Amino acid sequence: MSDTPPTLVTLDIADGVATLRLNRPERHNSLVPDLTDDLLEQLEWIEAERDLVAVVLAANGRSFSTGGDVRAFYDQTDIAFYADFLVGQLNRAILRLLDLPVPVICRLHGPITGGSLGLMLACDMVVAAPRAFLAPYYVEVGFSPDGGWSALLPDRIGAHRARHIQLLNQHLSADEMLALGLVDRVADDPDAVIAAWITALRKKAPLGLRATKARLLPPEVRERYAEGLEAERTAFVAQVADPAVRRGMERFLGLASNEAG
Repeated sequence: MSDTPPTLVTLDIADGVATLRLNRPERHNSLVPDLTDDLLEQLEWIEAERDLVAVVLAANGRSFSTGGDVRAFYDQTDIAFYADFLVGQLNRAILRLLDLPVPVICRLHGPITGGSLGLMLACDMVVAAPRAFLAPYYVEVGFSPDGGWSALLPDRIGAHRARHIQLLNQHLSADEMLALGLVDRVADDPDAVIAAWITALRKKAPLGLRATKARLLPPEVRERYAEGLEAERTAFVAQVADPAVRRGMERFLGLASNEAG
């Protein structure tokens, strides 16, 4: 591990709680390789910690995360290589969050779009601010779904509903996410909810918590998720260099054709 602390994902460990914060607020915490690298490095630090009660995943700024940075994709000279690396890093982060032996709490606010869904789905407990919302956007740009939209989401809400949301690019409000079981609470003060959950977790037997997490993600399910995420990466990379995807990015970014060429 590097001796220089990462900056696009911050880590604070205090009183047995490790708090990760996505820290690219000027770009709505959209995902780029530097951010996913930092997230993986910070998760490595967390994995080395002993006696943690919980991990909290949050974000700075107005958004939790708007998924992959479309402008960064558009600016690549080798977009397939870039996509292969970025989606691979995101998949590793999702699986490492799933593998953490202690409860992981997600604090949502603002948009949660694209591949950032996977970070939320990897958490055990989720609280959302009232103005949080979830949307896929793949059919608007032309990307193939990643971040667990096909690999994890159908297990949570059913395959038919997952298709409906993605095919129509449906925006789910915080209350709709609650009704679907994607979040556990909607609260004006998410931090108070998190504090209450952590207080409750401190009273539980650590071995019991670890055993419960392990049984709720048995090896065969974890392997199925890993295979599904890898299939997403392969499909994303195969599609991203298609000229139609570039035109979709131009429309999404509001670029005139004479500027985008």
